[in-house]
Amino acid sequence: QVQLVESGGGLVQPGGSLRLSCAATGRIFNIYGMGWHRQGPGNQRELVATMSSNGFTNYLDSVKGRFTISRDNAKNTVYLHMNNLRPEDTSVYYCYAEVRSMATMTVWGQGTQVTVSS
Repeated sequence: QVQLVESGGGLVQPGGSLRLSCAATGRIFNIYGMGWHRQGPGNQRELVATMSSNGFTNYLDSVKGRFTISRDNAKNTVYLHMNNLRPEDTSVYYCYAEVRSMATMTVWGQGTQVTVSS
Protein backbone atom coordinates (compact mmCIF):
# COMPACT_ATOMS: atom_id res chain seq x y z
CA GLN A 1 0.00 0.00 0.00
CA VAL A 2 1.34 3.42 -0.94
CA GLN A 3 0.88 6.37 1.39
CA LEU A 4 1.80 10.04 1.24
CA VAL A 5 2.76 11.75 4.48
CA GLU A 6 2.70 15.54 4.58
CA SER A 7 4.38 17.93 6.98
CA GLY A 8 5.30 21.58 7.31
CA GLY A 9 2.03 23.44 7.59
CA GLY A 10 1.29 26.01 10.27
CA LEU A 11 0.53 29.61 11.10
CA VAL A 12 2.60 32.34 9.48
CA GLN A 13 2.32 36.10 9.18
CA PRO A 14 1.71 37.76 5.81
CA GLY A 15 4.97 38.00 3.92
CA GLY A 16 6.36 34.96 5.67
CA SER A 17 7.54 31.63 4.31
CA LEU A 18 6.82 27.96 4.81
CA ARG A 19 8.02 24.74 3.25
CA LEU A 20 5.69 21.79 2.85
CA SER A 21 7.02 18.26 2.44
CA CYS A 22 5.30 15.13 1.17
CA ALA A 23 6.98 11.73 1.29
CA ALA A 24 5.68 8.65 -0.49
CA THR A 25 6.14 5.31 1.26
CA GLY A 26 5.26 1.73 0.43
CA ARG A 27 5.89 -0.56 -2.50
CA ILE A 28 6.80 1.94 -5.22
CA PHE A 29 8.26 1.04 -8.60
CA ASN A 30 8.07 4.50 -10.10
CA ILE A 31 6.56 7.93 -9.49
CA TYR A 32 5.44 10.05 -12.39
CA GLY A 33 3.85 13.44 -11.68
CA MET A 34 3.79 14.92 -8.19
CA GLY A 35 2.21 18.10 -7.00
CA TRP A 36 0.04 20.11 -4.68
CA HIS A 37 -3.59 21.19 -4.57
CA ARG A 38 -5.29 23.36 -1.98
CA GLN A 39 -8.80 23.96 -0.74
CA GLY A 40 -9.73 27.06 1.24
CA PRO A 41 -12.92 27.59 3.26
CA GLY A 42 -15.92 27.55 0.95
CA ASN A 43 -13.74 27.10 -2.12
CA GLN A 44 -13.23 24.33 -4.61
CA ARG A 45 -9.97 22.43 -4.62
CA GLU A 46 -7.48 24.05 -6.98
CA LEU A 47 -4.20 22.96 -8.48
CA VAL A 48 -1.28 24.91 -7.01
CA ALA A 49 1.83 23.35 -8.56
CA THR A 50 2.90 20.22 -10.37
CA MET A 51 6.18 18.69 -11.42
CA SER A 52 6.61 15.86 -13.90
CA SER A 53 9.19 13.13 -13.52
CA ASN A 54 11.49 14.98 -15.93
CA GLY A 55 11.20 18.28 -14.07
CA PHE A 56 8.56 20.13 -16.06
CA THR A 57 6.61 22.45 -13.74
CA ASN A 58 3.26 24.18 -13.82
CA TYR A 59 1.87 26.75 -11.37
CA LEU A 60 -1.38 28.44 -10.48
CA ASP A 61 -1.13 32.01 -11.76
CA SER A 62 -1.60 33.57 -8.34
CA VAL A 63 1.42 31.75 -6.88
CA LYS A 64 3.87 32.22 -9.73
CA GLY A 65 7.03 33.94 -8.52
CA ARG A 66 6.21 33.15 -4.87
CA PHE A 67 5.94 29.34 -4.69
CA THR A 68 8.46 26.80 -5.96
CA ILE A 69 7.88 23.08 -6.32
CA SER A 70 10.79 20.68 -6.13
CA ARG A 71 11.24 16.95 -5.68
CA ASP A 72 13.86 14.52 -4.49
CA ASN A 73 13.33 11.37 -6.52
CA ALA A 74 15.76 9.37 -4.39
CA LYS A 75 13.55 10.07 -1.36
CA ASN A 76 10.21 9.92 -3.22
CA THR A 77 9.50 13.35 -1.78
CA VAL A 78 7.98 16.52 -3.18
CA TYR A 79 8.32 19.95 -1.61
CA LEU A 80 6.46 23.22 -1.89
CA HIS A 81 8.49 26.29 -0.96
CA MET A 82 6.12 29.16 -0.26
CA ASN A 83 7.40 32.72 0.04
CA ASN A 84 5.69 36.07 0.47
CA LEU A 85 2.58 34.35 1.75
CA ARG A 86 -0.74 36.18 1.63
CA PRO A 87 -3.93 35.73 3.67
CA GLU A 88 -5.64 34.35 0.55
CA ASP A 89 -3.14 31.47 0.53
CA THR A 90 -4.83 30.15 3.68
CA SER A 91 -6.00 26.65 2.81
CA VAL A 92 -5.57 22.98 3.45
CA TYR A 93 -2.79 21.83 1.13
CA TYR A 94 -2.91 18.31 -0.32
CA CYS A 95 -0.06 16.62 -2.12
CA TYR A 96 -0.56 13.92 -4.72
CA ALA A 97 1.59 11.49 -6.63
CA GLU A 98 1.00 9.35 -9.71
CA VAL A 99 2.53 6.10 -8.55
CA ARG A 100 3.27 2.79 -10.22
CA SER A 101 2.96 0.16 -7.56
CA MET A 102 1.08 -3.08 -8.17
CA ALA A 103 -0.98 -0.84 -10.43
CA THR A 104 -0.70 2.77 -11.55
CA MET A 105 -2.72 5.05 -9.33
CA THR A 106 -3.03 8.58 -7.99
CA VAL A 107 -2.41 8.76 -4.26
CA TRP A 108 -3.28 11.73 -2.03
CA GLY A 109 -1.83 13.02 1.21
CA GLN A 110 -3.92 13.68 4.30
CA GLY A 111 -3.71 17.46 3.97
CA THR A 112 -1.88 20.06 6.01
CA GLN A 113 -3.31 23.38 7.16
CA VAL A 114 -1.58 26.61 6.16
CA THR A 115 -2.90 29.76 7.83
CA VAL A 116 -1.60 33.19 6.88
CA SER A 117 -2.67 35.79 9.40
CA SER A 118 -1.30 38.61 11.49
